Amino acid sequence: MANPTAAMLVIGDEILSGRTRDANMYHLAGELTRHGIDLREVRIVSDNAEAIIDAARTLSQAHTHVFTSGGIGPTHDDITADCIAAAFDAAIDVREDARALLAAHYESRGVELNSARLRMARIPDGATLIDNPVSVAPGFTLGNVHVMAGVPAVFEAMVASVLPGLTGGAPMLSQTLTVHRPEGEIAGPLSDLADDFPELSIGCYPFQKDGAFGANIVVRGRDGARINAAMTRLARDLGT
Repeated sequence: MANPTAAMLVIGDEILSGRTRDANMYHLAGELTRHGIDLREVRIVSDNAEAIIDAARTLSQAHTHVFTSGGIGPTHDDITADCIAAAFDAAIDVREDARALLAAHYESRGVELNSARLRMARIPDGATLIDNPVSVAPGFTLGNVHVMAGVPAVFEAMVASVLPGLTGGAPMLSQTLTVHRPEGEIAGPLSDLADDFPELSIGCYPFQKDGAFGANIVVRGRDGARINAAMTRLARDLGT
């Protein structure tokens, strides 16, 4: 049986402008791989309602799960919650359970729950909350879209909250062989290996170090025995 699939939707002008380096995709990819969910696609869109709505609908229809990152804070440009609601034709307003979480959190710190902070309690109808043990303001799941914060520490905590409730498949296994030869010399044996092990993914990632060329060859798949066989053949063919 094929593994569930996933897409990630990264939202924010700060990512596209180069002001902020995205770290959430790297974290999510690793967690999904361990959980047996195949990350197939990542899109980055600006803080534009039409772009967010269109991407959410398209990705939701194409994959088992969609994970969004960014745009659920208290400022005017945090429009992700409204856009996901619109993508599913759901109403959205302040929800009592989310408001109660925020109220208790800010009261304990002696901070006012003002109208800006209350924006973070606006949840679409039919959504379930995603726990946020870092800063309390919840994410939410609507349909197959999991809406999470962009701050890496919060995003990672929300991923940890969501994943245990999702059905995964077989985890992806991998082994790496480092070869100190240029790609042009190993392309033939790699092509033959790929033909003989079609169920495996065989990637070649070149590097240059101290003026010499080499490559990391990564063999990935779900059958450990087949990966071992491919690595044995690879070492033999390349004389390592």
